[in-house]
Amino acid sequence: MTFPLLLVLAAGLFSTGLYGALSQQSIVMIMMGIELMIGGVVVAAACFWRFLAPAAGAGQVVIVTAVVAMAVEMALGFAVTTALFRARRVDTTDDAGELRG
Repeated sequence: MTFPLLLVLAAGLFSTGLYGALSQQSIVMIMMGIELMIGGVVVAAACFWRFLAPAAGAGQVVIVTAVVAMAVEMALGFAVTTALFRARRVDTTDDAGELRG
């Protein structure tokens, strides 16, 4: 794949995730949109690393760190969402906003 094509893929992932995160009210769907946005950033970072400095190992470290951060973010987000749903039967951001003290 070429450099511009990979950047278009990354931009598509990011914009799809942004639309998903801004247009949904379900907490799970918002988290999925955020996950797509992070995935777009990872694809762009991998693209820049591959085509600009393939010999440098720092690019791989950044990409692996971003993927680990994605996994941790999703695990914590789903844990909080599950706890919130079990305790209060809340699954949308409107209902969760009313829980503030």
